[in-house]
Amino acid sequence: MKKFNIITEKSYNFAVRIVNLYMFLSSDKKEYVLSKQLLRCGTSIGANVEEAQGGQSRADFLTKITIAYKEARETAYWLRLLKDTKFLTQKQFGAIYPDVEELIRIITAIQRGTKGD
Repeated sequence: MKKFNIITEKSYNFAVRIVNLYMFLSSDKKEYVLSKQLLRCGTSIGANVEEAQGGQSRADFLTKITIAYKEARETAYWLRLLKDTKFLTQKQFGAIYPDVEELIRIITAIQRGTKGD
């Protein structure tokens, strides 16, 4: 249960950072398409973690956590793309990308623990 509390807090804090990054990209860089994709999946991680808390069964919990994992992977993709297309500097990318990698690792551990692997 402790890991789950960690993921709840970290995914929420990450979502806040994603919202701020979206505002920066849309206002300063005038980038609207990629940043909107990033906003959707980056905030969805925490939303699905929260939904998992209210899961009606172990299977329901696992389904929501798995969706959070997929959203985290998608977020990593958009962040890499934004860096490689020069919308994010290496420094900006380096400040946020390790956080999504950490979320992926934590969610993977939760999935394994829930499945009993």
